[in-house]
Amino acid sequence: MASDDIAEIRIDATERLCVMPQSNSFPYIYRAAMEVHWDDKGQYLYSPKPREWSYAQWFQQIIAAVEQEYGCTLVITPGTRWQNIDDSLKIMITSAPSGVQAGDLNNIGKDAG
Repeated sequence: MASDDIAEIRIDATERLCVMPQSNSFPYIYRAAMEVHWDDKGQYLYSPKPREWSYAQWFQQIIAAVEQEYGCTLVITPGTRWQNIDDSLKIMITSAPSGVQAGDLNNIGKDAG
């Protein structure tokens, strides 16, 4: 499976989670029918503003959509930039298990207690 580093993860002014890959583009990500979109001008993937799901869940949804539609794994690296992401959310995103299936997303980013 191909992979691409994640250049940046941010929450934008409209409260969407945005994931910018280092080199690949994913203009047909909408075909995965997972509510993940591609901004062609900004060259990033984005989720809708969270309603029921957390940002950590939306991050996993973006990763899963890219893997499903393009066969590409997006990878957080030490060089990934974080903007408008607090430390607790960064920990939730980076500690989420990889390879999460869509049906498992309801448990990511929620307290176990």
